[in-house]
Amino acid sequence: MRGIRIQEAASERLDDIYRYTRYNWGTEQANRYVTGLFEAFSRIDTPALISRPVPDAFGVDGFSFHYQQHAVYWRKLSNGDIGIVTLLHKRMHQIERLREDFGL
Repeated sequence: MRGIRIQEAASERLDDIYRYTRYNWGTEQANRYVTGLFEAFSRIDTPALISRPVPDAFGVDGFSFHYQQHAVYWRKLSNGDIGIVTLLHKRMHQIERLREDFGL
């Protein structure tokens, strides 16, 4: 079984998402949203969740899928695990943030 590795930028974004959601909609909703994200992570690279390659214009090697208000970016790691690179709100400027979080 493949492992899921939450990379540093993704970890920071998850914390931000939780805090923002808790502040605006309460602890219960924040817990539901983040739990839903982790459930989606567990379905990455399966027929249950459709991921698409990141467009060439972004200049990174990886995949993405949408979960409610966020785009989740991930890549396959050299050991076969899945690396969750970052999560970006649909209103964020995707290209620059993505390059930064992929370490480019």
